[in-house]
Amino acid sequence: MKIIKSASLSNIDASEVSVESTFTKGLPSFTIVGLPSDQIKESKDRVKSALLTNDYKFPPKKITINLSPSEIKKTGTHFDLPIALLISLYEEKKIDFKDIHVFGELSLNGEIKDSNNIFPIILSLAKQSKVTNVLVCNNSAKKISKIPNINIYCVKNLLEAIEFFHEENKNKFLYKKEMLEYEKININGKEFYFENYYENDFVDIKGQENAKRAALIAAAGNHNILLEGSPGCGKSMIAKRLPYIMAPMSLDEILEIAKLQALDLKEPNFKPVRVSRSPHCSSTKASIVGSSNSLGEIALANAGALFFDELPHFPSSILESLREPLEDNCLLISRANSKVKYNTKFLFIGAMNPCPCGNLLSTNKSCRCNELEIKRYKNRLSEPFLDRIDLYVIMNETNINDKPSVDSKSLHENVINAFKMQVLRGQDELNGKLSDKQVNKFCSLDEESKDILHRATNNFNLSFRSINKVLKVARTIADLESSSSIKKHHILESLNYRRR
Repeated sequence: MKIIKSASLSNIDASEVSVESTFTKGLPSFTIVGLPSDQIKESKDRVKSALLTNDYKFPPKKITINLSPSEIKKTGTHFDLPIALLISLYEEKKIDFKDIHVFGELSLNGEIKDSNNIFPIILSLAKQSKVTNVLVCNNSAKKISKIPNINIYCVKNLLEAIEFFHEENKNKFLYKKEMLEYEKININGKEFYFENYYENDFVDIKGQENAKRAALIAAAGNHNILLEGSPGCGKSMIAKRLPYIMAPMSLDEILEIAKLQALDLKEPNFKPVRVSRSPHCSSTKASIVGSSNSLGEIALANAGALFFDELPHFPSSILESLREPLEDNCLLISRANSKVKYNTKFLFIGAMNPCPCGNLLSTNKSCRCNELEIKRYKNRLSEPFLDRIDLYVIMNETNINDKPSVDSKSLHENVINAFKMQVLRGQDELNGKLSDKQVNKFCSLDEESKDILHRATNNFNLSFRSINKVLKVARTIADLESSSSIKKHHILESLNYRRR
């Protein structure tokens, strides 16, 4: 029996799979066992065609391919190459398949193709320290070359893959790794990447100074923000520009976003720009939350931003399902036979009108809503959900005399400076995602600030969660001013952004 190592994707994590083969006497047959999916069952025809078109005789024996461990469901077309290698080299006793993982889909003429699962699988194995050497095609190698601490061997077709295992000098097939060529900063020996390109720029927004300030604080500390204002005042414009000024990204974050893009059947771009997801209010709960078998918008927005426009029009079941991801930064989906945990460290951006017709705050237009309609509209957002919002901003109506005041580049520079302070302080999370224990450690107050917070707690009936939110936002405001301690005016500004 011969064995080649490969792997299969189980939800968002990979499990190592041993591809085993036996060739026994009996009527010629070709069987794949070990809970293979239909994709893998179809590989029999692809493998057979690839071998025959390259002048390899298909062994006239009873061929059994086992994907071990057998209790795990296997998916993906990348098992084609290891299966074909086991069959083509079944008589070669000196061939050593140890210490290398093999991935690749075969075309009918033996060319090796990339598949969407290969990059997420290898990244997951690398994080688990289960892979050192991989054999893939050129297209796969370009993507996984960003993953550190692995050796990538590259082949174009089945014949080259067979030659690889005969060749003593394996370095002949070694792929040269590609480095990320973006702006970067080095903090305590760790590199963080960012891009000085802003497809949507804050310079396009006229007026709305308070909202821009809140957006800057949200970006610097990864704080959840809710924008309320009349139609056309710039809520969506701010939401679309906010991801471009968010904090620089570590290599792990860039790879994680690339992994999610691949799982979403998109081509990973490896850019240090935070992803932004903006589902429509008519989206189903399954598409937002996800399931044990598919990613939802909440999971796909990890390390980026999630924008809900027309927030009250989302079903209450969806809004309430956001409470756990916003609080715990993760989402656990439990089903009868599986449990899946998704990371949800995203910046939540909500936008809403002040009333159903949108004219409640307008000085030029009259509101057509009665009190009952306004109350019913506001009540679509529950108090527990709103308590998880760090920054609540009421935006002004637009004015013809409003002018641009700041661009994205200058805002991003402020965010980067605040980010440096957070990393140098020893934080492994941005201020908005700090745990209660970390809040006590990094958000200490002097006596005057404590007194202000105590009075605000009594006057506004702040919950313990709200108090922590105030402290986190104050810490970010202090970081934007390069202040090592939280001062009185930081607390006062932070309290100004609480919903009352």
